[in-house]
Amino acid sequence: MHHPPQVQFSRSSPCRTFLIVVGTRPEVIKVAPLIRRLRDTSWARVKIVASGQQSDLLGQTLAEFGLTPDITIRHRDASSGPAQVASRLIQRLDRIFVEENPDCVIAQGDTTTAYAASVAAFYQKIAYAHIEAGLRTSELDAPFPEEFHRRAIAVSATLHFAPTSAAARNLIDENVPKDRVHVSGNTVIDSLLEVAATRPPPPAEFGTRRMILLTAHRRENFGPKLRDALTGVRAFVDLTPDVGVYFPVHPNPNARDAALEILSGNPRIHLVEPLGYRDMVAAIQNAWCVVTDSGGLQEEAPALAKPVLVLRDLTERPEAVASGVVELVGTSREGVFKSLYALHKSPAKYTQMARPVFPYGDGHASRRIVDALYRHFSTAQERQDATIVPLQYAS
Repeated sequence: MHHPPQVQFSRSSPCRTFLIVVGTRPEVIKVAPLIRRLRDTSWARVKIVASGQQSDLLGQTLAEFGLTPDITIRHRDASSGPAQVASRLIQRLDRIFVEENPDCVIAQGDTTTAYAASVAAFYQKIAYAHIEAGLRTSELDAPFPEEFHRRAIAVSATLHFAPTSAAARNLIDENVPKDRVHVSGNTVIDSLLEVAATRPPPPAEFGTRRMILLTAHRRENFGPKLRDALTGVRAFVDLTPDVGVYFPVHPNPNARDAALEILSGNPRIHLVEPLGYRDMVAAIQNAWCVVTDSGGLQEEAPALAKPVLVLRDLTERPEAVASGVVELVGTSREGVFKSLYALHKSPAKYTQMARPVFPYGDGHASRRIVDALYRHFSTAQERQDATIVPLQYAS
């Protein structure tokens, strides 16, 4: 992937105002490096809007990255469905956008927050920049409701920052103008590589066992699918003495109740509270493998050379699957058990999957996005006055 030059901007350039809307923990992780880089420029005024979609985890993660929201939408009912959350956020964001009158709204991913921000920005005729654009599966309800959200966002977004060339092609195939699509890489790799380089210590529970890092929170898996998948994991661990499980349990009762019921009682299975990002990176680095239905871990674990078994039948991130380090295993107890068993019993299979691959970026996505934002929002004279400074990269 092409490394962008660094643009040094004129100190006389007028500031543009960017509202960055975040609602969940993964969004913060992925926009934090972008916020930092935008704030380092002389031409961008950045304000963070916290939607409260995931209030406790959101505040914890913002603090971990040293960020404080400038505007906070207070959290209400944790049991609200997507329709209630979306309607509430569209109304609140509409008022905020009128009051703040930004040059651009920026949001990341496919959450209800990102979708609501795109609708509110469209109604106010404000430019919208979509980070992690172009991810697609073949089914509108898989994952649900995220696949619909990202397709809907693409209709009105002004700038589309695709993590891969395949994601960019998806957008162009949907008639998004090519000059509005930028292949940037995924900003999560920016955050991941920065934290991983500090080598945070492993969780105390890891010890010397082969530890499975397990996460499960997808809405479409709640109920029998999640129970079956966790039963498959439990059966494998019960029969394999040198393996343990480390499971940061999502606070959603649908995930937490199933985890407590099915995975409690084995001393090698550790059910823990949600982790800060530094601790999660340490868990990935020290895991034997990752079992997850998360999209973010499908991006992060391959970069840290960890095999990933995905508790889904479809993924919007096919690049790592194609590289052979991520495997879709579904949620049947037999399928989950057999996949773990094969990984454990076949050193060749494990070695093939446990290698670093970087289909989602090189750690410079934020720089690409900032440079593209400047070029879009600056005048011709400002661009002429800017200085291009080539970067030096270690081999």
